[in-house]
Amino acid sequence: MKIAIGADHAGYRLKDVIVPFLQSQGHEIIDMGCSCADSVDYPDYSVPVCEAVVRGEAERGILICGTGIGMSIAANKVAGIRCALVHDLFSAKATREHNDTNVLAMGERVIGPGVAEEIVRIWLDTPFSQGERHVGRINKVKALESQAAGTR
Repeated sequence: MKIAIGADHAGYRLKDVIVPFLQSQGHEIIDMGCSCADSVDYPDYSVPVCEAVVRGEAERGILICGTGIGMSIAANKVAGIRCALVHDLFSAKATREHNDTNVLAMGERVIGPGVAEEIVRIWLDTPFSQGERHVGRINKVKALESQAAGTR
């Protein structure tokens, strides 16, 4: 699977753990930065990752900042993105099965590398359930995006 990944200054160290983990699992990575502790703005990294997913250049995206909150907020402003902020294994599975998320956000200051790797593994390995009720809910979210686009 081709995965776009991005982090800000508070998440780049965890990104530097996740990238080789993903590569060891056979995934192709598009690393969109950042790679240092110099203060940067999370939307500058979140949006390009999400745009790569929407354009089909990557099948999924992973975003990391200090808490994952900023990245997930910015990601969910991009039409076509369903980003979930995940810090536990149950949520990693549920967000794929029920919400068909295409972007995962995590917080370096919230979880350690071992948990992050397991979250990523579960999130990537879990298919969308295709359940009728879940499809209907996702379609309602897509309709909200369309309505929001019409008001801009």
